[in-house]
Amino acid sequence: MAFFRYSFAAAVLAWALGFLWFTVTLPQPADDIATDAVIVPTGGPGRIAQGLSVLDAGLASKMLVTGVDPEVTPAEFAVQFEVDQALMDCCVTLGFVAVDTRSNATETADWVAANSVRSLRLVTTDWHMRRAAGELDRTLPANVEVLRDAVPSQPSLASLFLEYHKLLASWGAGLFGY
Repeated sequence: MAFFRYSFAAAVLAWALGFLWFTVTLPQPADDIATDAVIVPTGGPGRIAQGLSVLDAGLASKMLVTGVDPEVTPAEFAVQFEVDQALMDCCVTLGFVAVDTRSNATETADWVAANSVRSLRLVTTDWHMRRAAGELDRTLPANVEVLRDAVPSQPSLASLFLEYHKLLASWGAGLFGY
């Protein structure tokens, strides 16, 4: 019985310390380092704007926006985010297949292979970065470099709590090959 109590207490302590680490050390924006492409999963404010600023700065030559709602047309996207048609035509791909973080990684891996990308900049919200990057690490070939470029936010405690548990579940799924 004492073993169970100590084990339970150790697990709770590990969970609490992990949550503290997760909330206090949110990923940060990346430096101005060039990559072949920028990948932006939809879902959080500032992500697409940051991806477009990477293109504008010449830090990547193409961008995939993964997880776009199938009802959104490229023209609507261009108007909403004030993207020049020439930039849309040459450099921006809208991915309509993904519906969650795991399928964002799959859609990205397919696009990376089709476009011979060797390095990419992942642009997502700071609280989402660890899980999104982890899914990409499990999906992309080992020779593709991923630069993490977090968009700073001010998440609520509830959002952090939920994302921390999603991260734990993602790590668990990765351990068991799911």
